[in-house]
Amino acid sequence: MSETALKDKNGEHPFGDAGQLISLVIFLAVWASDSFFLHWSTFLARHIPLAIRLAILALTSLTAFLLFKSASSLIHFGEQQEHVYQSGAFRYVRHPVYFGTLLFYFGMSMATASLISLAVLAGIFFFYNSIARFEEKLLEDRFGEAYKIYKKRTGRWVHNIV
Repeated sequence: MSETALKDKNGEHPFGDAGQLISLVIFLAVWASDSFFLHWSTFLARHIPLAIRLAILALTSLTAFLLFKSASSLIHFGEQQEHVYQSGAFRYVRHPVYFGTLLFYFGMSMATASLISLAVLAGIFFFYNSIARFEEKLLEDRFGEAYKIYKKRTGRWVHNIV
């Protein structure tokens, strides 16, 4: 892909948006069919109390919401980034929107104890990790040493890990 095409996407992976949408559709189809109709892998739901599963869903959903809210208060999607964001959720994780999405998927999987959904989530994680790496390379090229320092201080997914 040409440099001009990458600039037109505001530093995003060329298949990031489509891939995220496809991931959402696949995840929801697998999760809903396993959780509510086929019950291929939800046998653990009989052993894990519903209150615990719903508490996990509530915690992951709240965390995802806070990550989205914090990131969206700093970044105005479609606008060119002028500097390395290091406040709000970006203090703790380099990709708060992606991480929030993954947390939400995890919460949904745990709510119904769908092991197949967790397996699909593992595949989705690898996709998100690849688009995050791609975007980090673009940000490093754009912001240089400032982004390298930020990367050393902040984890891609969890603070100071990975």
